[in-house]
Amino acid sequence: MSRIVQRLRYRLELRRLAARPGVTIAPDAQVSARTITMKPGCQLRVDARSIVEAVLDFERVGAVITVGANSYVGASIFKCAERIDVGDNVEIAWNCSIVDHDWESMVWEQRAVDMREWYRSEKNWTHVPVAPVRIGDKAVIGFNSIILKGVTVGEGSVVGVGSVVTRDVPPYTVVAGSPARVIRRLEATGSARPSVNMIP
Repeated sequence: MSRIVQRLRYRLELRRLAARPGVTIAPDAQVSARTITMKPGCQLRVDARSIVEAVLDFERVGAVITVGANSYVGASIFKCAERIDVGDNVEIAWNCSIVDHDWESMVWEQRAVDMREWYRSEKNWTHVPVAPVRIGDKAVIGFNSIILKGVTVGEGSVVGVGSVVTRDVPPYTVVAGSPARVIRRLEATGSARPSVNMIP
């Protein structure tokens, strides 16, 4: 397929996405529309000069995903049942998973009901823990990392490659590991920005 045809298809897909209720995409943002699935009442906002290449899976009616200005979200996946917010000047590398829920109950009887409902493309969320995720301004998320429900990654923080983040990350802090733990503190101003490939 020629580049011209690819560009035309991209623009058409993006125009269709931007025309949906609840969707706001800045004119100079770049969004991979074909990797986004939305249910009724969901909201998506992507601000100026941001690039979103990730799969955005809105799993429940009314779920919200926002990406601030001048941010980059690589070929990762967001599974959103309530809310995932990405701030300004954020870098999220490839193959990251950001999830605001547990997906399943710990109780087998409830999981058994869920499996029967999946067959009918249904999902009961009443017994599934859900809590919003927030990635603060200027944060960096290294590739293959996982951010779990209820986590806030503070401003200017760095999540090392392959980390599993289960707790809040303080601002200007490097965390790494599974589960992620604090490696060191960063200067709030005047320090060089780390690379997304950084291994602490």
